[in-house]
Amino acid sequence: MEFEYKQAIVVRQDLKMTKGKLAAQVAHASISSYVATQNIRPDWALNWMREGQKKVVLKTQTLDGLLEIKKSVERENIPNSLISDAGLTQLDPGTITCLGIGPAPTYLIDKVVGHLKLL
Repeated sequence: MEFEYKQAIVVRQDLKMTKGKLAAQVAHASISSYVATQNIRPDWALNWMREGQKKVVLKTQTLDGLLEIKKSVERENIPNSLISDAGLTQLDPGTITCLGIGPAPTYLIDKVVGHLKLL
């Protein structure tokens, strides 16, 4: 099946989060970015839900890399959500961990993160 919509979550690799912490941060990014999309582009959110909610989790090495991706996403007017940790366990409060992108048309997602590798 070819998906017309997908969501991407980009995670920083320099933080060395445990698997559980990583999973929680990715979940935050997915939900927060979905809500942003629902508010800005409800048609994208609905179509993504109907298709089965395809998502990919990708990696970038640093905060600077993550922020550059966010700039590219915003240039394309794709709803997104930058996630920062509350600092209750492993990370300092306010540490930016990942970026949720979309859901959005697959071609737009690929345009901004197609060069990144899967986590």
